[in-house]
Amino acid sequence: MSHGVGIIGAGPGVAALHAPTIARLGGAFQVVHVSDSGSGRAETIALRTGARWSSGIDDLLADREVDVVVVCSPPAEHARHVLAAVAAGKRAIFCEKPIATTEADAIAVIEACRAARVPLIVGTNHLFDGAWGRARHHLTATGGPVRAIAVTMVLPPNGRYHQVVTELASVAAPARDGGPDLGEPAVAASVVRQLLTGLAVHDLPLLRDLAPDFERVVYARAVAPIGYAVGYEASGVPIRLATVMVPDGPDALWRLEITTDDERIDVSFPPAFVHAGSASVQVRYADDRLIVYPQEPDNGYVAEWRALVHAMRGEVEIEYDELLADARYALSLADAASAVILEGGRR
Repeated sequence: MSHGVGIIGAGPGVAALHAPTIARLGGAFQVVHVSDSGSGRAETIALRTGARWSSGIDDLLADREVDVVVVCSPPAEHARHVLAAVAAGKRAIFCEKPIATTEADAIAVIEACRAARVPLIVGTNHLFDGAWGRARHHLTATGGPVRAIAVTMVLPPNGRYHQVVTELASVAAPARDGGPDLGEPAVAASVVRQLLTGLAVHDLPLLRDLAPDFERVVYARAVAPIGYAVGYEASGVPIRLATVMVPDGPDALWRLEITTDDERIDVSFPPAFVHAGSASVQVRYADDRLIVYPQEPDNGYVAEWRALVHAMRGEVEIEYDELLADARYALSLADAASAVILEGGRR
């Protein structure tokens, strides 16, 4: 049986990622409706899949062929659109991260889905990547305590995040390059908060697996042209997040490093919006022994949609409390980092 999918949002991620991923699932889903906010991009995507298109969300939610709603709208709209899909009686929801930009909205989303027994999958594709499961199993098997964690990203420009700083530039005094003045604490704090809830959130559920109790932000600053450097502590573990988007820079780098007493585990994720198999995992021991695990053909994008299939069949339970805990962890970090920047960047 094929489930009809309605996609709210028609940005590059939908065209390059979600529509092609759905096509890989052997007919389990079919895109039947795409909506945009008035940009006209929904028509282009819909014509590729034989779907209908519209502006706004009303027509899509009224479409009886839409069983599953995919929320790919701007992050500030996620909670409202999930709640509307639940109210419309849809069978399941796939929401891009984050599920909400405030704790109150995150609670409302989770409780609405739980009460209606609507399966909710959040698109944290790194969490679903088989390579992460392998790395997590390795840590469990060896039993070594985690001593430090680092996430490093060097990425090409992404229109979504450039739009964030462009919008901020329109309400703040611009710097000489025309972008927002990151030397202004209020502007820098806003940029970093949005990037943590929209970009770092890819990996924060993984970090919560390893260090679940958020404690404090040690330092935080915005990095030009778009990026952040944040250091924080959770469960007694120091964690470093460093990200920058640079035009004409090196190939994309997206790496998670976990250090224990005896080894370092490196998980290297492929670039976003690319079907290039799973992440790669290697373990280097203190005596220079090296273990390299083979990549898997499927990536987290495919795995998260398969998880939705299993949830809709009743084969797995949705861990609503875990989804809410992930959201709270990300928002606590983002709010604390923003506060530190406003206070001068370090505590």
